[in-house]
Amino acid sequence: MTSAHLLPSDWMARLERLTLASGRRVAGTLQGKRRSSRLGSSLEFADYRSYAPGDDIRRFDWGVYSRTGKPFLRQFMDEQELMLSLYVDCSASMDFGGAPSPDEKGGRKSGENKLLFAKRLAASIGYIALCSYERVGVCCYSDGIDARLPVLRGKGSAVRLFRFLQDMPPGREGSLSAALGQPGAIPRLKGMTWIFSDFWLAEGEADVGNALSRLAGAGQEVVLVQVLSPEEIRPELSGDLRLVDSELNTGKEVAITGRVLERYREELHRYQNELRKIASERGISFVALSSGMTLQEAVFGALAGSGLIRA
Repeated sequence: MTSAHLLPSDWMARLERLTLASGRRVAGTLQGKRRSSRLGSSLEFADYRSYAPGDDIRRFDWGVYSRTGKPFLRQFMDEQELMLSLYVDCSASMDFGGAPSPDEKGGRKSGENKLLFAKRLAASIGYIALCSYERVGVCCYSDGIDARLPVLRGKGSAVRLFRFLQDMPPGREGSLSAALGQPGAIPRLKGMTWIFSDFWLAEGEADVGNALSRLAGAGQEVVLVQVLSPEEIRPELSGDLRLVDSELNTGKEVAITGRVLERYREELHRYQNELRKIASERGISFVALSSGMTLQEAVFGALAGSGLIRA
């Protein structure tokens, strides 16, 4: 697969007009296009302050001085870049979906492979950031950090981002807590962190909460993007089946009935609500997506509708 296939050129052109909606001002280290909490040299006026000997005379407001007789300096907002960190779950459970089973309601296919869809989403978010002169770091994880891409900056580095994502194979059992517990896994600089995963996690909800607390405590504005296949959201199974865990390779004999499927949907709904609660308690955004969506539906629909993307 080439980078052109990961993100088609016409889609990339649409992404170039978007920005990430960070909810906080950012104190970066290099000039960017995002307003920080520090005062600097942009064109956006911030406030006045009294002149003191040694101040830059170019910021002296002669208009105010002529009206009031008092010396004031103009202050402007500093424009800094956002540090964006992308974490893509490459565990075995993500390597699922994409079979051409028809959907009874819309006549569409069941959607593409979850891992490929997550990679496309991560590539899209990363490309938006690179086009806005933000800094982007990427990690792929399963039971630890499988691979890490050095921090990128500038639209020209998008090819490295795409190549890194498309070349990452599925890993082993997924553990967000173990991955973030590795030395250097938590971003060093304050910024924004997006995690793309199905969140089928063996460690349990409490450990997920602890992992997310570490990110929030490190000054990260976190976004959780849950990617499930249509088959996982509304399975169409029946009869006596043996279900095999794709990560643990353990199996279970199950008699699938309508009642069992109903209980499954109830449990999925409960689990997603619990993830939302864990996220909400920590000021974290949570968005659930189906790999049956198009990129346009996911980005311009769900993510923009959640206030995470803006034109």
